[in-house]
Amino acid sequence: MKLLESMPHSVTAKIKGLLSAEEEELIRVSTDLNQEGGFGTDWLVVTDRRLLIVPTTALDSVVEIPIEELTVVQTEALVGGGHLTIERKNKATVTVPYSSSLAEKFSEVTRGIEQLRKGELFLINTQLDRTRCEKCGKLLPEKNGICPACIRRLATLQRIASYLKPYKGHAILLAVVSLIGTGTGVIPPMLIRQIVDGVLVPKEGNTDSMSERLTLLGLLVLGMVGIRVLDWGMEWARGWTVSWLGARITADIRNRLYQQLELLSLQFYDRRQVGAVMSRVTRDAGRLQEFLVEGLPYLIINALMIIGILGILFWMHWLLALLILVPVPFMMGWGVIFWKRMRLYFNKWDQAWSDIMARVNEALSGIRVVKAFAQEVREIAAFQVQNKNIRQLAIRTEINWEIFFATTTLLTSFGMLIVWFFGGREVIRDALTLGTLLAFYAYMWMLYDPIEWFGEVNSWMTRAFAGAERIFEVIDTPAEAYKDPNARSISSIKGHVTFKEVTFGYDKSKPVLHEINLDVAPGEMIGLVGRSGVGKTTTVNLICRFYNVDQGIIEVDGVPIQQIRLEDLRRQIGIVPQEPFLFSGTVAENISYGKPGASFEEIMEAAIAANAHNFIVANPDGYDTQVGERGGALSGGEKQRVAIARAILHDPKILILDEATSSVDVETEKQIQEAIARLTQGRTTFAIAHRLSTLRNADRLAILEGGRIVEMGTHSELIKKKGIFYELVQLQHQTSEIIAVRD
Repeated sequence: MKLLESMPHSVTAKIKGLLSAEEEELIRVSTDLNQEGGFGTDWLVVTDRRLLIVPTTALDSVVEIPIEELTVVQTEALVGGGHLTIERKNKATVTVPYSSSLAEKFSEVTRGIEQLRKGELFLINTQLDRTRCEKCGKLLPEKNGICPACIRRLATLQRIASYLKPYKGHAILLAVVSLIGTGTGVIPPMLIRQIVDGVLVPKEGNTDSMSERLTLLGLLVLGMVGIRVLDWGMEWARGWTVSWLGARITADIRNRLYQQLELLSLQFYDRRQVGAVMSRVTRDAGRLQEFLVEGLPYLIINALMIIGILGILFWMHWLLALLILVPVPFMMGWGVIFWKRMRLYFNKWDQAWSDIMARVNEALSGIRVVKAFAQEVREIAAFQVQNKNIRQLAIRTEINWEIFFATTTLLTSFGMLIVWFFGGREVIRDALTLGTLLAFYAYMWMLYDPIEWFGEVNSWMTRAFAGAERIFEVIDTPAEAYKDPNARSISSIKGHVTFKEVTFGYDKSKPVLHEINLDVAPGEMIGLVGRSGVGKTTTVNLICRFYNVDQGIIEVDGVPIQQIRLEDLRRQIGIVPQEPFLFSGTVAENISYGKPGASFEEIMEAAIAANAHNFIVANPDGYDTQVGERGGALSGGEKQRVAIARAILHDPKILILDEATSSVDVETEKQIQEAIARLTQGRTTFAIAHRLSTLRNADRLAILEGGRIVEMGTHSELIKKKGIFYELVQLQHQTSEIIAVRD
């Protein structure tokens, strides 16, 4: 894995002239501070043989350090930044300064150089968090997020439009209705013109009688009524069609998004907060629907309206039409400036609301702790500070709104003055009729109104498209290999599990497991033992293929798990976690989760085998008892036994017990142990236990230390060996004795 950034041509040419043909570049990164600590771009290049520091302002002053000369390479945090410190044998220490924004990158660079220095496997994380846009350099709203300023609007709109394919008929209907609605919108001023010029103030020489003029007035008014009724019908049809299309397109995108969220790997969620992911389904999808239902039709209809109005105005009087357009550039410029400023307030507003909701959620979720430590006043004060921030933002927003409307009114008033002054002069000279002037006046407001909101629509579109981009970013993330065409379908496995030189780290540069070798026979029970953080849970996660190994192979029945269909593999693995997760619903629904459609008799048999039947039927609703959110209506031991019943009904060939008896009382532990004894019969079992005494029945124990298996054997063999396992047992006994004395 290499971390290679793009360099300027001048620096690239210099580096190529220094490297030999056999030399391989592994790291090539830029700094944002020069050797003097000022802002500047220098380069650090690391190959498999040496390290180069290249100042861009002095390409002849390259510092070369062979890997074998390095003694220690480390980062040193400073105020606002840090130093990469490179210590050499019998030579002066070299430092590479950088700002705090590059701290994560140089942490990985340091790790990679240290791996080369020690002769270890070169593994660094190249997927660094992005805080700035790679295109424009602006700060991103969230880490690894979408830059609103660089959204590809046309491409995003085309992708959104692709979801219209199943609804072509409604899309065509919307287009027709919009065109008709635009036509009905521009006709009334022309009828007003005819009423004034043909009926109310007829031209000289008009021979129409009073009755003919009254008849014409009635027909024109009737025409206006008809136009208004038709316009109402088009508005109704457009509103219904837009709402129908917007709701379905958004629902389709939301369905596709949720489907993708279910299929993504755990590594995707490891790098993101659940709340941030949920906002894709809620806020981003909501903004997209709002834009599709209200924003996009508004944009299309008013664009057509403006084109039609301009055509009519120039047809009636081209000079007056040009004069009416004089305030338009100022209105559009003011709108752009205003909404650009308002976007900052909107971002602050969103962040403030996010912060206050996070605070409320945290305080209410931990209300027991708040009350236990009598910290209500503290929490109220913290809320008031954030609430004050929102209040101040609201005041500033309202003030800016008033300024916007006042300024817009001023600009539009110039258009009104232009119409009355220049248009009035034309009427006085008989170059323009009064009806045409009134039509001009009506069209002027119809033209100015959508232009006033040009900036808002632009901002609205930006937010909606940014949300759409965030949604599509998730949709485009590669899912787990459920549809791998090369994977083998294995409907039934025996449970022979083999680890061969397995190395893995959640962060590729920080391996948790190192060169694990383990062979587990079908039906064998293996206990995984070690201190916290040595890789016990990681080991069983790899068996489930929640993560893919970095090095080595894991085989099931002699077949690498990457070559087994993911559904077939996980369908034959059962997990009883330390803290079982139950879904909202009944006890029966949770037990049958791993086997949809199971009969009630099967559910009850699994519950009996898990020693859960008695407490279930003790409840008034029995198996229809609601467990509550996350199983909150049940005790810890009851949830654990329901989880065991779920695993029993699932009937796996490989069973994983991740500290299934921790944090329960002695009586409950006894019942759980009896249930586990039934569950493990005939199954390959990997057991992680908090209480080492519970692993006496394991066929073998694997002792992990520092991500490696350091001891292997039966419980009695390891006790006799008096190694690490013996020390852990003795330490646990001493702790138990101290607790017993205190009690």
